[in-house]
Amino acid sequence: MTLSAFGARLQVEPFDAAAEQAALLAGRTDLGAAVCFTGLVRADDGLAALTLEHYPAMTLAQMQAIADKAAARWPGVIGTVIHRHGRLLPGAPIVLVTTAAPHRADAFAAAQYLMDWLKTHAPFWKREEWADGTSKWVDAKASDNDAAAQWQATPAP
Repeated sequence: MTLSAFGARLQVEPFDAAAEQAALLAGRTDLGAAVCFTGLVRADDGLAALTLEHYPAMTLAQMQAIADKAAARWPGVIGTVIHRHGRLLPGAPIVLVTTAAPHRADAFAAAQYLMDWLKTHAPFWKREEWADGTSKWVDAKASDNDAAAQWQATPAP
């Protein structure tokens, strides 16, 4: 079994994006570009909280499979993917994707690919809560599916 150049983690606690990127880059002098993306919980329409539920083994396996596909598509790229779960308040960091490569185009492309595929293929169930006590499950968005589909039509570099 080949180890992926990308690591994937699930956690409840917040992450430190700068520390995660520093750990990824530690001791590496062969890399010329690093990309760090942090997704945050938005307070759309007065959102009070967002709760993410999942089946740990299934979700982590799917996240790692997505990371492995990125590693195969961009062999010179390394990365870390962290996704939080549980109840998160607006402004809280929810997902981290950090990539590094010899050249910026691959680092940016791999980060975008990872986010597009995480949004559509990582099995999370999201429930929005509002201050008035109402809540609802979040449906998949067509725009997220369209973003992920473009990678199927785009050949690997």
